[in-house]
Amino acid sequence: MENKVLRIKDFNAYYDQTIVLKDINLAIYKNSVTAIMGPSGCGKTTLIRAINRMHEFTPNARIEGSINLYDEDLYTLEPIVVRRKIGMVFQRPNPFPTMSIYDNVIAGYNLNGFKLSKDEKNQIVEESLRKSALWDEVKDNLHKKGTFLSGGQQQRLCIARALAMKPEILLLDEPTSALDPKATAHIEELITELRNEVTMILVTHNIAQAARISNYTVFLYLGELVEYDKTNKMFTTPKDKRTEEYLTGKFG
Repeated sequence: MENKVLRIKDFNAYYDQTIVLKDINLAIYKNSVTAIMGPSGCGKTTLIRAINRMHEFTPNARIEGSINLYDEDLYTLEPIVVRRKIGMVFQRPNPFPTMSIYDNVIAGYNLNGFKLSKDEKNQIVEESLRKSALWDEVKDNLHKKGTFLSGGQQQRLCIARALAMKPEILLLDEPTSALDPKATAHIEELITELRNEVTMILVTHNIAQAARISNYTVFLYLGELVEYDKTNKMFTTPKDKRTEEYLTGKFG
């Protein structure tokens, strides 16, 4: 039986009185890449922001229902604990501008007050940069600022920073939309390799990208979960007419 790492049950999200996600029920499988797709404003980003407890920091935002990581209800934990278990990579690469590449990778440990020996730090930095396929490119410049890297390298640095905390899940919010095609291909390759290490949930507008790198796809429309299936199945024989129309470019 495939292992479910995350379960979202009867989940609603609101801004003020406006409901943005309606009655979402969803299970995410371990060591898979799940793409979340749908037209602008359908609730994709709200869903992943709710998974790592960022939604509630928006004024007048609230939720109903539950999100469980294995058997733990994420909404009973401290948000800081949730964010150690569930990392996030944003649309635009955002390395900490004043920090070196080295310090960017271990920023999570420093910000959370973890005391690590020099050897432990060195090991975490090398391991995380190797996992994000960046080590060979930056190993001689670890103490230069992260901002001197190219956009694609900066995004891989942000992935290394998230992986350094050894999360169970990595959320990727359109991680290639600000990158050129070559850097995009690098990140896609990386995501495919990383699924053995970490479960990933990827918000993407790019239908071809979801087809290339995801195992499962969620299709959201107007805040509702219309369809959820293995990607190859949904892309060849969608069950719902709205999914088919979206995939064939009738709206988006």
